Amino acid sequence: MKIAGIVEESVVDGPGLRLAVFFQGCVHNCKGCHNPETHDLNGGKEMTLDQIVEYMDNPLLSGITLTGGDPFCQPKEAYFVAKEAHKHNLNVFTYTGYTIEQLIEKNDEDMMALLKESDTLIDGPFILAKRTLDIPFVGSSNQRIIDIKEYFK
Repeated sequence: MKIAGIVEESVVDGPGLRLAVFFQGCVHNCKGCHNPETHDLNGGKEMTLDQIVEYMDNPLLSGITLTGGDPFCQPKEAYFVAKEAHKHNLNVFTYTGYTIEQLIEKNDEDMMALLKESDTLIDGPFILAKRTLDIPFVGSSNQRIIDIKEYFK
């Protein structure tokens, strides 16, 4: 899988101490994005699932955050990372520039698998005119923090 980078102990990408995995590739190209270097679908570096799983062995972690770029540009690979995180008793936050409605409408098997393996989805494109620092874990006020289990009840 193509990875832009990893932050081993993040406190800004979800609640608690988190492993943040920045997937390479994004098709949204939001104006003002703070990670534009992650947009190129051909950029980043190749990493294996095993290499990423090694970072999960930190007993201080409360969760993992799949971000980027957009993990839904590599949904099958991101799904396997999320599945391994759950095996390590870590919760999974997933960021995407898509809305949850767009993901469901796509009805893509790999995207749906990643969506349902996520515990929390932060959805929607970053909109510079709606930039906010008042809502934890989002960049703009249009983005939503969605509890996936509750959403699909």
